[in-house]
Amino acid sequence: MAYEAVIGLEVHVQLNTESKIFCGCATTFGDEPNSNTCPVCLGLPGSLPVLNKRALDLGIKVGLAINSQIAERLKFDRKNYFYPDLPKAYQISQFDMPVASGGYIDIITSEGERRIGVTRAHLEEDAGKLLHEGIIDGSHVDYNRTGTPLLEIVSEPDLRTPEEAYLYLTALKAILEYLEVSDCNMEEGSLRCDANVSIRPVGQKEFGTKAEIKNLNSFRAVQKSIEYEIRRQKDAVEDGEEIVQETRLWNDDKGVTISMRSKEAAHDYRYFPEPDLVPFTIARDVVAAVQATIPELPRAKQERFRDAFNLSEYDASVLVQNKTMALFFESAVNSKVEPKQAANWIQGELLAGMNSRGLRWSDLQVTVEGFVELLGLIEKGTISNTIAKDVLNDMIDSGKYPAKIVEEKGLSQVSDTSSLQPIVDSVIEKNPQSVSDYQSGKKNALGFLMGQIMKRTGGKANPQLVNKMLRDTLEA
Repeated sequence: MAYEAVIGLEVHVQLNTESKIFCGCATTFGDEPNSNTCPVCLGLPGSLPVLNKRALDLGIKVGLAINSQIAERLKFDRKNYFYPDLPKAYQISQFDMPVASGGYIDIITSEGERRIGVTRAHLEEDAGKLLHEGIIDGSHVDYNRTGTPLLEIVSEPDLRTPEEAYLYLTALKAILEYLEVSDCNMEEGSLRCDANVSIRPVGQKEFGTKAEIKNLNSFRAVQKSIEYEIRRQKDAVEDGEEIVQETRLWNDDKGVTISMRSKEAAHDYRYFPEPDLVPFTIARDVVAAVQATIPELPRAKQERFRDAFNLSEYDASVLVQNKTMALFFESAVNSKVEPKQAANWIQGELLAGMNSRGLRWSDLQVTVEGFVELLGLIEKGTISNTIAKDVLNDMIDSGKYPAKIVEEKGLSQVSDTSSLQPIVDSVIEKNPQSVSDYQSGKKNALGFLMGQIMKRTGGKANPQLVNKMLRDTLEA
């Protein structure tokens, strides 16, 4: 029997605020354990929460950007469960009156455009963090993260493949970064994702029993865990087993999901209205003020890049995935660099150099001015494309300008025919078989001879000039 997957994602975003959602404690990452705590976030008797207005504004901002309806009436609820990282034994969250409802995010798949629905986005406080590594006598708990403002964005079960889940996450992360509501650092827990996965026979409308996958700390882990879970559920069904609703953990080292516990339903949390935070109305002028702060978002920028700079849909989509990269590209083009050339170098050699070093755009030492200068040196014939790649790698490591690197290392391209002709003659003389192949119509022999000349000149020879000189000599 043919099966299809039904996938929904729950994304938790740590909002970019200086203080926690219901108290004045700092949200700084990496501080001494339990140093950013107070009676409110520790839930001590008599303490009362007060909503952080910036957290609310950022929640509204995200809701507007993902085409959601912003609530007019807002309420918080207590989500009750017992776990050591939750000092109050409940989490202040939102149940039936979230800050944003509905909405969608469009993604471009290999089969065309898909619109993925958003169920809701609600505000809540984060829990603490249990520490296990290097602790012999049990586990310790750090409450610094307790009370950090989160926005949970829940998708509709509209995703059908691991690829679509990856593309949805990529698109959502780009929107969040453009809005500057979060640094989206998965390593530090600023962006976390849980995946709900089930399967059903193709053509069946009813959903199957879902498993929730946790411990996903990268986009790659999201994609790989969903791939595994789909296979696991298909194998289980075909073996006559019943799929049970449960929470499973992703083991990245082994590439498998592992059963953790039975999955809770809403009634298990015994939601009830938070008595210390009264319901309130969100004024429409507040929503309008937030709306006015929303910048050009990735999808609109992608369409503008495609049309204004005559780029392919793919090139434009890659360039807008990161806000800093998009600004870098546009600044280069505004400096009169040819758009396609800038796009090729940015998403090719520059990104490859950054990825090989584990660099983010915020770490990059290459300036727009230096990048423009590099492409100018290529255009003038001062350096070849091959040499330019080496220069760019040097720029990534040192932050130096390309002209300085070329001068220091003597990398200027050789365009003097009088010095190149003896090398051309020598290569032709030492490779009679390739010469014979070329003269008999095997044009790829020219590439071999070109390679020998470039090797002899250390890659410094002007390739266009060498090609002409080689052809002229061979035909003479």
